[in-house]
Amino acid sequence: MMATNGKDACGLKNDVSSVSSNGPAVANGEATEASTRSKLQNGGTVRPERFAFSPEPTIEDIRRMQAEFTDERDWNQFHQPRNLLLAMVGEVGEVAELFQWRGEVAEGLPDWTDSEREQLAQELSDVLIYLVELAEKCRVDLPQAVLRKMALNRLKYPASKVHGSAKKYTEYKD
Repeated sequence: MMATNGKDACGLKNDVSSVSSNGPAVANGEATEASTRSKLQNGGTVRPERFAFSPEPTIEDIRRMQAEFTDERDWNQFHQPRNLLLAMVGEVGEVAELFQWRGEVAEGLPDWTDSEREQLAQELSDVLIYLVELAEKCRVDLPQAVLRKMALNRLKYPASKVHGSAKKYTEYKD
């Protein structure tokens, strides 16, 4: 588990609810009951509501909060790229442990307790924090890298060619 003492130490407010511009109200990462009901669209097709993250904090906010947290503890001497990568892999292992032996898990985790969801939220947060700090130390601008990667993925996986298929891009024939 990552060495932080929660969102208050990082300067976050306790307000964790938001309203998505493309979906339902979300509180603590969970859609409200009304938003979890499926809507009929496109001639009766049932489509679930899309989850949306809250707008804050931004990736830059997270980077800044973690940099401050690390500076206050004089931990930069330990937070070099290799160490951050290994710490992140350890945290991914902790996420995997939460899913281990459960079989397939439905989207939205309907069979999970509030405590299990909170544990998952904490471990995923650890992964994200380490990822952002690793990107910082490697001087990778994550938002811009994501834009470039998504553009590349659109070229590798054109919707007209790959729709509904899980094949790797090298398996498709022109």
